[in-house]
Amino acid sequence: MESNDKQKRLDNRYLRMARIWAENSYCTRRQVGALVVKDKMIISDGYNGTPSGFENVCEDDQNVTKPYVLHAEANAITKLARSSNNSEGATIYITASPCIECAKLIIQAGIKRVVYGEQYRLTDGIELLQRAGIEVLFIDISNMTK
Repeated sequence: MESNDKQKRLDNRYLRMARIWAENSYCTRRQVGALVVKDKMIISDGYNGTPSGFENVCEDDQNVTKPYVLHAEANAITKLARSSNNSEGATIYITASPCIECAKLIIQAGIKRVVYGEQYRLTDGIELLQRAGIEVLFIDISNMTK
C-alpha cells in the first residue's frame, strides 16, 4: 500500500511541475505543460507554442490559435526524438487532457501511463489511449496548491 501512496505523491508532484513548466508558454488562450518521466527521471519536457525559429505568438488578431502551434505533448515527444533517450514504458504528465492527435503520438512513443490535470471538452484522445491499453489517470489540478 505504501508504494501506491508514494506513486500518488509522485504523480501529484510531477503534475504540479508540469503546471509550472506550462508558464513558459507564450500562448495567451491556454498554457499547457508536459513532462515525460521514466525511472523517476524527467527525460523530456514541453509546452505549447510555435515551432523553433517562429515568432512567439500563438494566436492571430481574432485570438484564434494559429494552425502551426505545437501542443505540449508533441513538443515533449519530438524533443525526445532528438535526444538519446526513449519513452518506452514512460509516464507523461500533462496539465490538460490530450487531443486525439497527441494521443496517437503518445501511443506510438511507447508511453504506458498518462496523468493529466484538466478535462478538455473533447474526450476522443483519452478514449483512444484507453483503447490502446494505456493507463490514464485524472488528477484535478484546480484543487492543488501552487
